[in-house]
Amino acid sequence: MKNIYKHIFLALVVGLIVGAIDALFGRVLIWITDFRTIHYLWLLPFLPLAGLLITWLYHRFNKESLGGMTLIFETRLDKRKDIPLALIPLVMVGTWITHLFGGSAGREGVAVQIGATISHWLGKKCHLPDNSKILLVTGMAAGFAGLFQTPLAATFFAMEVVIAGYLDVYALLPAILASYVACFTSSFLGLPKFAIDLQSTLSLHSVHVIGSILILGIAFGLTGRLFASVLAKAKTWMKHAFPNPYRRIGLVSIPLAIVLILLFGGRYSGLGINLITNSFTHQTIYAWDWILKLGLTILTLSIGFQGGEVTPLFSIGASLGVVLGSLLGLDPLLCAALGYAAVFGSATNTLLAPIFIGLEVFGGVNMIPFTLVCIIAYLVNGNHSIYTAQSKVIY
Repeated sequence: MKNIYKHIFLALVVGLIVGAIDALFGRVLIWITDFRTIHYLWLLPFLPLAGLLITWLYHRFNKESLGGMTLIFETRLDKRKDIPLALIPLVMVGTWITHLFGGSAGREGVAVQIGATISHWLGKKCHLPDNSKILLVTGMAAGFAGLFQTPLAATFFAMEVVIAGYLDVYALLPAILASYVACFTSSFLGLPKFAIDLQSTLSLHSVHVIGSILILGIAFGLTGRLFASVLAKAKTWMKHAFPNPYRRIGLVSIPLAIVLILLFGGRYSGLGINLITNSFTHQTIYAWDWILKLGLTILTLSIGFQGGEVTPLFSIGASLGVVLGSLLGLDPLLCAALGYAAVFGSATNTLLAPIFIGLEVFGGVNMIPFTLVCIIAYLVNGNHSIYTAQSKVIY
């Protein structure tokens, strides 16, 4: 019982600290995104130099931190004992630099890594038994929740993502406490939450709608699977083709920068929030937006730029949903919301987290369609994941 109280106390502490760091990281990233959008012609040409700077920072101060999410997963799976604290400033600064100069990347990996590193460090200081598991999951949940302000999705994401097919339910209480505290803290400190009040609903009483749900689930599942499998292969190929990390990021980012400039004025740089906004405000979404964002995000991450994958996955799913909704004769905004959640779930090989994303971002009126589409996407995924260190339960 004494350890339960310790875990609760540490969950509150982790939530406060991680929520505050998420607010700082997120608000700076919003400013950087706005600044780059205005001055992209002056910033994108320097993307290769930015890549070299990021690589130098990691190799100069803590090369081990390049492991990123793999370090977190290996610690949870008892394959390593420590996560370097240097990871926190390196991943934050590296991600800011990536976005300032126009790399196509996300942000959730940063938040999850920060949360896990802090909670793991606190657990070791307090000498709690099994702290590497309970507090690690707690910190991962806090990091995700503080950045996206979706505490339920964050809790279940942290509990199910490390071992596909298994839930770390023993961490439920501290994880959900830390998630809500981190969410409230980042919100109090001015980090905005993305949410859409969907007005339209899908009634599952027609063959057309049921068939469309099946098609959407398959399409979103294949898209997440494509992203995960190509990203893994691209990282492996890049390391073999360019063993020197400086040459890899310095040379490949030259054509990457040129393509990002030429394709609609930096439309595919950064997080992809512009595509998400366009998807839900009846603005222009091209039929090729999702595939170009997918390819350029994979290229950015595979050569060594920092960030994450989830926000680009949201933008890929939303823009693909608009296209498919128009083809299927359904509300494009509702299909964009389904894609927002399901592509994320497929690519991360998670089931409950994307369903709760649908609930917390888009409301509960379409929870049955969200659940069905996410289940289909999860099944179509075939156990592929953007997290190569993810373990799989074999029955």
